[in-house]
Amino acid sequence: MTRIRALVLTAGRGVRLRPLTDTMPKPLLPVAGMPIAGYTLARLARAGVEAAALNLHHLGDQIRHHFGEAFAGMPLTYSEEPELLGTLGALHPLRDFLSQAELVVVINGDSLCRWPLKQLIRRHRASGAVATLMLAREPDADTYGGGVAIDKKGRILGFRGAGAERGEVAHRLVFAGAQILSPRLLRHVDVGPGDTVGDLLMPLLEKDAHFHAVPSRRRWHDLGTPQRYLTGALDWCRGTGPERLWRRSWVSSEAAVDRSSRLRRASVEVGARVEGGAVLERTLVLPGGQVRGGSRVRDVILAPDTELPAASRVDRRLVSPAREGVPPAPQDSRVGNLLYTPILAENP
Repeated sequence: MTRIRALVLTAGRGVRLRPLTDTMPKPLLPVAGMPIAGYTLARLARAGVEAAALNLHHLGDQIRHHFGEAFAGMPLTYSEEPELLGTLGALHPLRDFLSQAELVVVINGDSLCRWPLKQLIRRHRASGAVATLMLAREPDADTYGGGVAIDKKGRILGFRGAGAERGEVAHRLVFAGAQILSPRLLRHVDVGPGDTVGDLLMPLLEKDAHFHAVPSRRRWHDLGTPQRYLTGALDWCRGTGPERLWRRSWVSSEAAVDRSSRLRRASVEVGARVEGGAVLERTLVLPGGQVRGGSRVRDVILAPDTELPAASRVDRRLVSPAREGVPPAPQDSRVGNLLYTPILAENP
């Protein structure tokens, strides 16, 4: 059996998701009852990864406390970063841990996907490449810096539209944050911050290194903004299978939703409460949130342990408790003890 170890990237600050991420690290934000990073760890365990590491920086103690020493029988180790090291720099402190494996998985812990890791590993071994990247077909590559250029056989020809592309480009797709690396690439990793694509793969591609890609139609979400988090979480809550069988809403078994309320594409997390006469449309109620009676909300994220007053009318806002001594951002509104942050639409 191939020895596989993984690095799950969980150190980011989640700045664009503030104020949610002021008190909770982005990888622990819930989606249908599980933290985002939990879905990634579950896929790694199912793929036969023997051990995984998580790098920590922003509110890292919460991540360590939540996941503990193992996940689904897969041992976990943690790498503290006093300063953020980026996707490449995070590998250096873990060289001894990762170099014991025959293959290394580096994967985002703050993106949402039913990662096709077994396929990715199988294709990597068959191709003879030194690195294999999962690419998403759905987002527009131009929105993500030009994407990854590949030929008809899946060989990577270029990144981000930079430099000369080595062959005839068949597709430009988006790197989805999951990659398989040969451990011998670790010798190219220096101390200090760095980016895997810009500082490792692109220079090696200029030297004719063989990189492979696995395009995937699996639903993949970069949850970097409130709008993307809302969209991704609601999409995930629909479930899998044919579109006609998708769930309209998801409600935790440990939530209380009054029968006279109406939910239209909503997600209600553990410990949350929705009172009678409330109408929720395209809305996330995070753990412990409370929507009082008669409220009507649309395209809303209600932060953990936040109480929305009765008969509220809220549209396209992230609603969170105002924090003592922390002034609102210029775009925010404060009403009583609540902060209303606009959820801005994403570019198509």
